[in-house]
Amino acid sequence: MSSGTSDAGTVSAARRRDVVDALRRGTVPHSGLGLFAVGLDRFETALDDDLATVARGGSAFHALRGEYGSGKTFFARWLAERAKRHGLAVSEVQISETETPLHRLETVYRRLAERLTTATHQPSALRPVIDSWFYALEEEVLDGADIADDDEEALAAAVDELLERRLADVARTTPAFSAALRGYRRAVAAGDGARAEALIAWIGGQKSVAASAKRAAGIRGDLDHFASLGFLQGLLTVLRDCGHPGLLLVLDEVETLQRVRGDVREKSLNALRQLLDEIDAGRFPGLFLVITGTPAFYDGQQGAQRLAPLAQRLATDFTTDPRFDSPRAVQLRLPGFDLASLAELGSRVRDVYAGAARHPERLAARVDDAYLGELARAVTGSLGGKVGIAPRLYLRKLVADVMDRVDEFEDFDPRAHYALTVHSSELDEAERSAATGAGDIELELP
Repeated sequence: MSSGTSDAGTVSAARRRDVVDALRRGTVPHSGLGLFAVGLDRFETALDDDLATVARGGSAFHALRGEYGSGKTFFARWLAERAKRHGLAVSEVQISETETPLHRLETVYRRLAERLTTATHQPSALRPVIDSWFYALEEEVLDGADIADDDEEALAAAVDELLERRLADVARTTPAFSAALRGYRRAVAAGDGARAEALIAWIGGQKSVAASAKRAAGIRGDLDHFASLGFLQGLLTVLRDCGHPGLLLVLDEVETLQRVRGDVREKSLNALRQLLDEIDAGRFPGLFLVITGTPAFYDGQQGAQRLAPLAQRLATDFTTDPRFDSPRAVQLRLPGFDLASLAELGSRVRDVYAGAARHPERLAARVDDAYLGELARAVTGSLGGKVGIAPRLYLRKLVADVMDRVDEFEDFDPRAHYALTVHSSELDEAERSAATGAGDIELELP
Protein backbone atom coordinates (compact mmCIF):
# COMPACT_ATOMS: atom_id res chain seq x y z
CA MET A 1 0.00 0.00 0.00
CA SER A 2 1.99 3.75 -0.57
CA SER A 3 3.40 6.61 -0.64
CA GLY A 4 6.08 7.39 -3.01
CA THR A 5 9.67 6.39 -2.50
CA SER A 6 10.92 4.55 0.51
CA ASP A 7 12.74 6.42 3.27
CA ALA A 8 14.34 3.22 4.54
CA GLY A 9 17.76 4.86 4.63
CA THR A 10 16.73 7.45 7.22
CA VAL A 11 14.85 5.27 9.73
CA SER A 12 16.42 4.65 13.14
CA ALA A 13 17.82 1.27 14.13
CA ALA A 14 15.23 0.91 16.90
CA ARG A 15 12.35 1.54 14.53
CA ARG A 16 13.77 -0.90 11.98
CA ARG A 17 13.96 -3.54 14.68
CA ASP A 18 10.37 -2.88 15.82
CA VAL A 19 9.05 -3.08 12.27
CA VAL A 20 10.97 -6.24 11.34
CA ASP A 21 10.11 -7.97 14.65
CA ALA A 22 6.40 -7.31 14.08
CA LEU A 23 6.52 -8.68 10.53
CA ARG A 24 8.43 -11.73 11.77
CA ARG A 25 5.56 -12.39 14.19
CA GLY A 26 2.98 -11.87 11.46
CA THR A 27 1.50 -8.70 12.96
CA VAL A 28 1.05 -5.12 11.75
CA PRO A 29 3.76 -2.79 13.13
CA HIS A 30 2.59 0.15 15.22
CA SER A 31 5.03 2.59 13.66
CA GLY A 32 7.22 3.10 10.61
CA LEU A 33 4.43 2.15 8.23
CA GLY A 34 5.17 4.96 5.81
CA LEU A 35 8.37 3.08 4.92
CA PHE A 36 6.48 0.40 3.04
CA ALA A 37 2.96 1.66 2.45
CA VAL A 38 2.30 0.63 -1.14
CA GLY A 39 -0.57 2.29 -2.99
CA LEU A 40 -1.78 4.72 -0.33
CA ASP A 41 -0.42 7.85 -1.96
CA ARG A 42 -3.80 8.46 -3.64
CA PHE A 43 -5.35 9.05 -0.21
CA GLU A 44 -2.65 11.29 1.27
CA THR A 45 -3.84 14.75 0.20
CA ALA A 46 -7.48 14.22 1.13
CA LEU A 47 -6.67 12.68 4.49
CA ASP A 48 -4.16 15.39 5.33
CA ASP A 49 -6.91 17.91 4.58
CA ASP A 50 -9.18 16.04 7.00
CA LEU A 51 -6.47 16.06 9.66
CA ALA A 52 -5.97 19.80 9.17
CA THR A 53 -9.73 20.35 9.51
CA VAL A 54 -9.79 18.38 12.74
CA ALA A 55 -6.77 20.29 14.07
CA ARG A 56 -8.67 23.53 13.47
CA GLY A 57 -11.58 22.32 15.59
CA GLY A 58 -13.66 20.58 12.95
CA SER A 59 -14.47 16.89 12.72
CA ALA A 60 -14.18 14.12 10.13
CA PHE A 61 -15.39 10.60 9.45
CA HIS A 62 -14.46 7.81 7.07
CA ALA A 63 -15.43 4.17 6.75
CA LEU A 64 -12.66 1.90 5.45
CA ARG A 65 -13.95 -0.89 3.22
CA GLY A 66 -11.95 -3.96 2.34
CA GLU A 67 -11.93 -7.73 2.43
CA TYR A 68 -9.92 -9.61 5.02
CA GLY A 69 -6.23 -9.09 4.30
CA SER A 70 -6.76 -5.96 2.20
CA GLY A 71 -4.85 -3.84 4.71
CA LYS A 72 -7.52 -2.07 6.78
CA THR A 73 -5.53 -2.29 10.02
CA PHE A 74 -2.37 -1.26 8.17
CA PHE A 75 -4.19 1.73 6.67
CA ALA A 76 -5.56 2.76 10.07
CA ARG A 77 -2.12 2.66 11.70
CA TRP A 78 -0.55 4.47 8.76
CA LEU A 79 -3.18 7.18 9.20
CA ALA A 80 -2.47 7.22 12.95
CA GLU A 81 1.18 8.06 12.27
CA ARG A 82 0.11 10.97 10.07
CA ALA A 83 -2.35 12.11 12.76
CA LYS A 84 0.40 12.20 15.37
CA ARG A 85 2.50 14.36 13.07
CA HIS A 86 -0.41 16.85 13.13
CA GLY A 87 -0.31 16.75 16.95
CA LEU A 88 -3.43 14.61 17.36
CA ALA A 89 -3.85 11.90 19.96
CA VAL A 90 -4.80 8.44 18.67
CA SER A 91 -6.76 5.48 19.96
CA GLU A 92 -7.41 2.20 18.15
CA VAL A 93 -10.30 0.13 19.52
CA GLN A 94 -11.08 -3.34 18.21
CA ILE A 95 -14.79 -4.07 18.28
CA SER A 96 -15.70 -7.55 19.51
CA GLU A 97 -18.83 -9.23 20.80
CA THR A 98 -17.33 -10.13 24.17
CA GLU A 99 -14.55 -7.62 24.91
CA THR A 100 -15.79 -4.39 23.31
CA PRO A 101 -19.40 -4.57 22.12
CA LEU A 102 -20.29 -1.49 20.13
CA HIS A 103 -23.72 -1.11 21.70
CA ARG A 104 -22.05 -0.41 25.05
CA LEU A 105 -20.44 2.96 24.41
CA GLU A 106 -19.16 3.07 27.98
CA THR A 107 -16.99 0.03 27.15
CA VAL A 108 -15.85 1.61 23.89
CA TYR A 109 -14.86 4.75 25.83
CA ARG A 110 -12.98 2.64 28.40
CA ARG A 111 -10.99 0.93 25.65
CA LEU A 112 -10.38 4.32 24.03
CA ALA A 113 -8.85 5.63 27.26
CA GLU A 114 -6.79 2.46 27.79
CA ARG A 115 -5.28 2.72 24.30
CA LEU A 116 -4.87 6.48 24.10
CA THR A 117 -1.49 7.44 22.65
CA THR A 118 0.30 10.60 21.58
CA ALA A 119 3.54 11.21 19.73
CA THR A 120 5.35 11.21 23.09
CA HIS A 121 3.30 8.85 25.28
CA GLN A 122 2.38 5.19 24.85
CA PRO A 123 -0.90 3.70 26.12
CA SER A 124 -2.41 4.74 28.29
CA ALA A 125 -1.58 8.40 27.84
CA LEU A 126 -4.65 9.50 29.82
CA ARG A 127 -2.87 10.53 33.00
CA PRO A 128 0.02 12.37 31.28
CA VAL A 129 -2.55 14.22 29.14
CA ILE A 130 -4.56 15.28 32.19
CA ASP A 131 -1.42 16.32 34.09
CA SER A 132 -0.37 18.41 31.09
CA TRP A 133 -3.81 19.97 31.00
CA PHE A 134 -3.66 21.08 34.62
CA TYR A 135 -0.16 22.45 34.05
CA ALA A 136 -1.48 24.46 31.08
CA LEU A 137 -4.37 25.79 33.18
CA GLU A 138 -1.98 26.84 35.95
CA GLU A 139 0.27 28.60 33.48
CA GLU A 140 -2.70 30.43 31.99
CA VAL A 141 -3.91 31.52 35.44
CA LEU A 142 -0.46 32.72 36.48
CA ASP A 143 -0.03 34.63 33.23
CA GLY A 144 -3.38 36.37 33.48
CA ALA A 145 -3.95 36.98 37.18
CA ASP A 146 -2.09 38.63 40.02
CA ILE A 147 -1.46 35.47 42.04
CA ALA A 148 1.78 34.76 43.81
CA ASP A 149 3.52 31.57 42.75
CA ASP A 150 3.50 30.31 46.33
CA ASP A 151 -0.18 31.08 47.04
CA GLU A 152 -1.41 27.53 46.52
CA GLU A 153 -4.92 28.20 47.81
CA ALA A 154 -5.58 31.12 45.48
CA LEU A 155 -4.03 29.26 42.54
CA ALA A 156 -6.17 26.17 43.17
CA ALA A 157 -9.34 28.28 43.33
CA ALA A 158 -8.48 30.12 40.11
CA VAL A 159 -7.64 26.85 38.31
CA ASP A 160 -10.96 25.35 39.45
CA GLU A 161 -12.79 28.37 38.09
CA LEU A 162 -10.98 28.13 34.75
CA LEU A 163 -11.66 24.38 34.65
CA GLU A 164 -15.38 24.99 35.03
CA ARG A 165 -15.36 27.55 32.22
CA ARG A 166 -13.49 25.22 29.86
CA LEU A 167 -15.82 22.31 30.62
CA ALA A 168 -19.05 24.32 30.75
CA ASP A 169 -20.53 22.59 27.72
CA VAL A 170 -19.62 19.17 29.11
CA ALA A 171 -20.93 19.97 32.60
CA ARG A 172 -24.39 20.70 31.28
CA THR A 173 -24.87 17.01 30.47
CA THR A 174 -22.08 15.26 32.39
CA PRO A 175 -21.09 17.22 35.53
CA ALA A 176 -19.31 14.19 36.97
CA PHE A 177 -16.44 14.58 34.49
CA SER A 178 -15.32 17.97 35.85
CA ALA A 179 -16.04 16.84 39.43
CA ALA A 180 -13.67 13.89 38.99
CA LEU A 181 -10.98 16.13 37.53
CA ARG A 182 -11.23 18.52 40.47
CA GLY A 183 -11.04 15.58 42.86
CA TYR A 184 -7.99 14.23 41.06
CA ARG A 185 -6.18 17.54 41.29
CA ARG A 186 -6.91 17.82 45.02
CA ALA A 187 -5.69 14.27 45.60
CA VAL A 188 -2.43 15.05 43.79
CA ALA A 189 -1.98 18.26 45.78
CA ALA A 190 -2.60 16.35 49.03
CA GLY A 191 -0.11 13.64 48.08
CA ASP A 192 -2.83 11.00 48.12
CA GLY A 193 -1.55 8.77 45.33
CA ALA A 194 -4.12 6.01 45.79
CA ARG A 195 -7.06 8.39 45.50
CA ALA A 196 -5.49 10.13 42.48
CA GLU A 197 -5.01 6.78 40.70
CA ALA A 198 -8.57 5.76 41.50
CA LEU A 199 -10.01 8.95 40.06
CA ILE A 200 -7.90 8.71 36.90
CA ALA A 201 -9.22 5.19 36.50
CA TRP A 202 -12.80 6.44 36.93
CA ILE A 203 -12.26 9.23 34.39
CA GLY A 204 -11.00 6.50 32.04
CA GLY A 205 -14.26 4.61 32.49
CA GLN A 206 -12.84 1.81 34.63
CA LYS A 207 -15.11 -0.14 36.93
CA SER A 208 -14.46 -1.24 40.51
CA VAL A 209 -13.05 2.12 41.59
CA ALA A 210 -12.88 2.59 45.37
CA ALA A 211 -16.10 4.08 46.70
CA SER A 212 -14.13 6.27 49.13
CA ALA A 213 -12.29 7.98 46.24
CA LYS A 214 -15.55 8.65 44.40
CA ARG A 215 -17.19 9.91 47.57
CA ALA A 216 -14.34 12.32 48.24
CA ALA A 217 -14.76 13.76 44.72
CA GLY A 218 -18.54 14.00 45.02
CA ILE A 219 -19.26 11.41 42.33
CA ARG A 220 -21.11 8.12 42.43
CA GLY A 221 -21.71 5.04 40.34
CA ASP A 222 -19.93 4.00 37.17
CA LEU A 223 -19.85 5.43 33.69
CA ASP A 224 -22.92 4.47 31.66
CA HIS A 225 -23.80 4.42 27.95
CA PHE A 226 -25.19 7.95 27.84
CA ALA A 227 -22.54 9.64 29.98
CA SER A 228 -19.78 8.13 27.82
CA LEU A 229 -20.46 10.64 25.06
CA GLY A 230 -20.08 13.47 27.59
CA PHE A 231 -16.78 11.99 28.73
CA LEU A 232 -15.58 11.84 25.12
CA GLN A 233 -16.55 15.48 24.72
CA GLY A 234 -14.64 16.34 27.90
CA LEU A 235 -11.57 14.38 26.80
CA LEU A 236 -11.49 16.29 23.51
CA THR A 237 -11.56 19.57 25.46
CA VAL A 238 -8.70 18.42 27.69
CA LEU A 239 -6.65 17.27 24.69
CA ARG A 240 -7.14 20.57 22.86
CA ASP A 241 -6.13 22.69 25.84
CA CYS A 242 -2.89 20.78 26.44
CA GLY A 243 -1.62 20.95 22.88
CA HIS A 244 -3.34 18.05 21.11
CA PRO A 245 -5.90 19.66 18.80
CA GLY A 246 -7.84 16.48 18.21
CA LEU A 247 -8.24 12.72 18.47
CA LEU A 248 -8.17 10.03 15.79
CA LEU A 249 -10.45 7.24 17.00
CA VAL A 250 -10.35 4.00 15.01
CA LEU A 251 -13.13 1.46 15.57
CA ASP A 252 -11.67 -1.64 13.95
CA GLU A 253 -13.54 -4.73 12.71
CA VAL A 254 -17.10 -3.42 13.01
CA GLU A 255 -18.11 -6.31 10.73
CA THR A 256 -18.21 -8.48 13.87
CA LEU A 257 -21.67 -6.96 14.43
CA GLN A 258 -22.98 -9.34 11.77
CA ARG A 259 -22.33 -12.30 14.06
CA VAL A 260 -24.09 -11.09 17.21
CA ARG A 261 -27.66 -11.65 18.34
CA GLY A 262 -30.28 -9.69 16.43
CA ASP A 263 -31.23 -7.37 19.30
CA VAL A 264 -27.58 -6.65 20.10
CA ARG A 265 -26.90 -5.93 16.42
CA GLU A 266 -29.76 -3.44 16.33
CA LYS A 267 -28.46 -1.64 19.41
CA SER A 268 -24.92 -1.57 18.03
CA LEU A 269 -25.92 -0.17 14.66
CA ASN A 270 -28.02 2.45 16.41
CA ALA A 271 -25.08 3.38 18.67
CA LEU A 272 -22.95 3.95 15.56
CA ARG A 273 -25.70 6.03 13.98
CA GLN A 274 -25.98 8.06 17.20
CA LEU A 275 -22.25 8.71 17.21
CA LEU A 276 -22.32 9.90 13.58
CA ASP A 277 -25.31 12.15 14.32
CA GLU A 278 -23.46 13.75 17.23
CA ILE A 279 -20.40 14.35 15.02
CA ASP A 280 -22.59 15.98 12.37
CA ALA A 281 -24.23 18.14 15.05
CA GLY A 282 -20.82 19.54 16.05
CA ARG A 283 -20.72 18.01 19.51
CA PHE A 284 -17.20 16.62 19.07
CA PRO A 285 -14.88 19.29 17.67
CA GLY A 286 -11.49 17.73 17.09
CA LEU A 287 -12.72 14.16 16.54
CA PHE A 288 -11.70 12.15 13.49
CA LEU A 289 -13.66 8.88 13.58
CA VAL A 290 -12.66 5.97 11.35
CA ILE A 291 -14.41 2.62 11.23
CA THR A 292 -13.22 -0.45 9.34
CA GLY A 293 -15.34 -3.22 7.88
CA THR A 294 -15.79 -5.69 5.07
CA PRO A 295 -18.01 -5.06 2.02
CA ALA A 296 -20.48 -7.57 3.50
CA PHE A 297 -20.94 -5.33 6.52
CA TYR A 298 -21.64 -2.22 4.46
CA ASP A 299 -23.80 -3.91 1.82
CA GLY A 300 -25.41 -6.89 3.54
CA GLN A 301 -28.71 -7.17 5.36
CA GLN A 302 -26.95 -8.35 8.52
CA GLY A 303 -24.87 -5.17 8.60
CA ALA A 304 -25.39 -1.46 7.97
CA GLN A 305 -28.29 -2.02 5.56
CA ARG A 306 -30.34 -3.29 8.48
CA LEU A 307 -30.64 0.30 9.79
CA ALA A 308 -31.76 2.59 6.99
CA PRO A 309 -30.55 5.90 8.51
CA LEU A 310 -27.06 4.43 8.99
CA ALA A 311 -27.00 2.92 5.50
CA GLN A 312 -27.91 6.32 4.05
CA ARG A 313 -25.04 7.98 5.90
CA LEU A 314 -22.56 5.39 4.65
CA ALA A 315 -23.85 5.22 1.07
CA THR A 316 -21.05 5.48 -1.51
CA ASP A 317 -21.11 4.70 -5.24
CA PHE A 318 -18.80 1.82 -6.11
CA THR A 319 -20.22 1.01 -9.53
CA THR A 320 -17.48 2.87 -11.38
CA ASP A 321 -13.94 1.69 -12.03
CA PRO A 322 -11.98 1.63 -8.72
CA ARG A 323 -9.41 3.92 -10.35
CA PHE A 324 -11.96 6.72 -10.02
CA ASP A 325 -12.87 6.19 -6.36
CA SER A 326 -12.87 9.55 -4.62
CA PRO A 327 -10.48 9.74 -1.64
CA ARG A 328 -12.95 12.21 -0.10
CA ALA A 329 -15.88 9.78 -0.10
CA VAL A 330 -17.47 8.56 3.12
CA GLN A 331 -16.39 5.01 2.35
CA LEU A 332 -12.82 4.46 1.20
CA ARG A 333 -12.38 1.25 -0.76
CA LEU A 334 -9.03 -0.47 -0.29
CA PRO A 335 -8.19 -2.25 -3.53
CA GLY A 336 -5.90 -4.81 -1.94
CA PHE A 337 -2.83 -6.27 -3.61
CA ASP A 338 -1.98 -7.84 -6.92
CA LEU A 339 1.19 -9.82 -7.53
CA ALA A 340 3.13 -6.75 -8.72
CA SER A 341 2.25 -4.66 -5.68
CA LEU A 342 2.92 -7.61 -3.35
CA ALA A 343 6.42 -7.92 -4.81
CA GLU A 344 6.90 -4.16 -4.45
CA LEU A 345 5.89 -4.46 -0.79
CA GLY A 346 8.52 -7.17 -0.42
CA SER A 347 11.20 -4.94 -1.93
CA ARG A 348 10.44 -2.16 0.54
CA VAL A 349 10.57 -4.53 3.47
CA ARG A 350 13.86 -5.93 2.15
CA ASP A 351 15.29 -2.38 2.07
CA VAL A 352 14.20 -1.75 5.67
CA TYR A 353 15.66 -5.09 6.77
CA ALA A 354 18.93 -4.50 4.88
CA GLY A 355 19.56 -1.28 6.79
CA ALA A 356 20.22 -3.26 9.96
CA ALA A 357 21.48 -6.49 8.40
CA ARG A 358 24.97 -7.80 8.97
CA HIS A 359 25.29 -8.80 5.31
CA PRO A 360 23.15 -6.48 3.19
CA GLU A 361 25.09 -7.39 0.06
CA ARG A 362 23.97 -11.03 0.40
CA LEU A 363 20.36 -9.91 0.74
CA ALA A 364 20.62 -7.80 -2.40
CA ALA A 365 22.10 -10.69 -4.36
CA ARG A 366 19.98 -13.60 -3.14
CA VAL A 367 16.67 -11.88 -2.37
CA ASP A 368 16.53 -9.90 -5.60
CA ASP A 369 13.37 -8.52 -7.20
CA ALA A 370 12.88 -11.65 -9.29
CA TYR A 371 12.94 -13.85 -6.19
CA LEU A 372 10.45 -11.54 -4.42
CA GLY A 373 8.07 -12.08 -7.31
CA GLU A 374 8.58 -15.86 -7.18
CA LEU A 375 7.86 -15.92 -3.46
CA ALA A 376 4.77 -13.76 -3.96
CA ARG A 377 3.41 -16.23 -6.53
CA ALA A 378 4.17 -19.20 -4.30
CA VAL A 379 2.51 -17.73 -1.21
CA THR A 380 -0.51 -16.65 -3.23
CA GLY A 381 -0.75 -20.14 -4.71
CA SER A 382 -0.81 -21.65 -1.24
CA LEU A 383 -3.85 -19.49 -0.51
CA GLY A 384 -5.87 -20.60 -3.49
CA GLY A 385 -4.62 -17.76 -5.68
CA LYS A 386 -6.22 -15.12 -3.45
CA VAL A 387 -3.47 -12.51 -3.54
CA GLY A 388 -5.59 -10.04 -1.58
CA ILE A 389 -5.14 -11.94 1.67
CA ALA A 390 -1.49 -12.92 1.09
CA PRO A 391 0.49 -9.91 2.48
CA ARG A 392 0.68 -10.98 6.14
CA LEU A 393 1.87 -14.49 5.38
CA TYR A 394 4.13 -13.31 2.55
CA LEU A 395 5.97 -10.84 4.76
CA ARG A 396 6.27 -13.29 7.61
CA LYS A 397 7.81 -15.91 5.32
CA LEU A 398 10.05 -13.32 3.66
CA VAL A 399 11.46 -12.08 6.97
CA ALA A 400 11.56 -15.19 9.16
CA ASP A 401 12.18 -17.97 6.63
CA VAL A 402 14.21 -16.22 3.95
CA MET A 403 15.99 -13.00 4.95
CA ASP A 404 16.89 -14.11 8.48
CA ARG A 405 18.60 -17.19 7.03
CA VAL A 406 20.34 -15.31 4.21
CA ASP A 407 21.76 -12.85 6.72
CA GLU A 408 22.75 -15.55 9.22
CA PHE A 409 24.18 -18.30 7.00
CA GLU A 410 26.78 -17.54 4.37
CA ASP A 411 25.92 -20.52 2.17
CA PHE A 412 22.12 -20.26 2.38
CA ASP A 413 20.52 -19.68 -1.01
CA PRO A 414 16.72 -19.53 -0.85
CA ARG A 415 16.34 -20.81 -4.40
CA ALA A 416 18.38 -23.90 -3.59
CA HIS A 417 17.65 -24.53 0.07
CA TYR A 418 14.16 -23.24 0.77
CA ALA A 419 10.78 -24.69 -0.14
CA LEU A 420 7.78 -22.68 1.00
CA THR A 421 5.92 -24.70 3.60
CA VAL A 422 2.64 -23.43 5.02
CA HIS A 423 1.27 -25.11 8.14
CA SER A 424 -2.42 -24.70 8.84
CA SER A 425 -1.58 -23.73 12.43
CA GLU A 426 0.15 -20.52 11.29
CA LEU A 427 -2.80 -19.29 9.23
CA ASP A 428 -5.49 -16.93 10.43
CA GLU A 429 -9.16 -17.66 9.77
CA ALA A 430 -9.34 -15.95 6.38
CA GLU A 431 -6.06 -17.53 5.19
CA ARG A 432 -7.14 -20.97 6.35
CA SER A 433 -10.42 -20.80 4.47
CA ALA A 434 -8.56 -19.75 1.31
CA ALA A 435 -5.82 -22.38 1.50
CA THR A 436 -6.22 -25.21 -0.98
CA GLY A 437 -5.85 -28.89 -0.12
CA ALA A 438 -5.73 -30.44 3.33
CA GLY A 439 -3.03 -30.32 5.96
CA ASP A 440 0.32 -28.70 5.31
CA ILE A 441 1.23 -27.19 1.96
CA GLU A 442 4.68 -27.38 0.41
CA LEU A 443 5.56 -25.56 -2.78
CA GLU A 444 8.89 -25.48 -4.57
CA LEU A 445 9.80 -22.07 -5.91
CA PRO A 446 10.90 -21.97 -9.55
